[in-house]
Amino acid sequence: MSTDSMFVHKMWEQDELSKMISAGKVLFPMLSDGGGNIGRMYGVYDEDGGVDIRGRFLIDPDGVIVGYEVLTPPVGRNVSETLRQIQAYQHVRKTGAAEVCPSGWKPGKTVLKPGPDLVGKVWEEWKVEMAFD
Repeated sequence: MSTDSMFVHKMWEQDELSKMISAGKVLFPMLSDGGGNIGRMYGVYDEDGGVDIRGRFLIDPDGVIVGYEVLTPPVGRNVSETLRQIQAYQHVRKTGAAEVCPSGWKPGKTVLKPGPDLVGKVWEEWKVEMAFD
């Protein structure tokens, strides 16, 4: 979603994005926030510039914001990290928070089982699978 019109979105997808991604098109709807009403609600609307600042908000099925990131234009976003976080939130929800996902977790990797037995022993459970791979 951006303050750009649907016509600008269409042009951007056809003339720019289609050349950058293998699918050739955006696989999700692009929405227009003309006037910045949604951006204001989320605190990312730049009144002086009349644009939404780049932000991403992860909202769970209950409507709760569980994660967000706001970046200024000079730094791009990492879609792979966004997808990883969505998978982690889905995993935690599926297990009823009986398992949690440490930093850098990916599907199939070590999860943690929160509780008193884990205190002071995270290092034993979660050795080198950190986000350094």
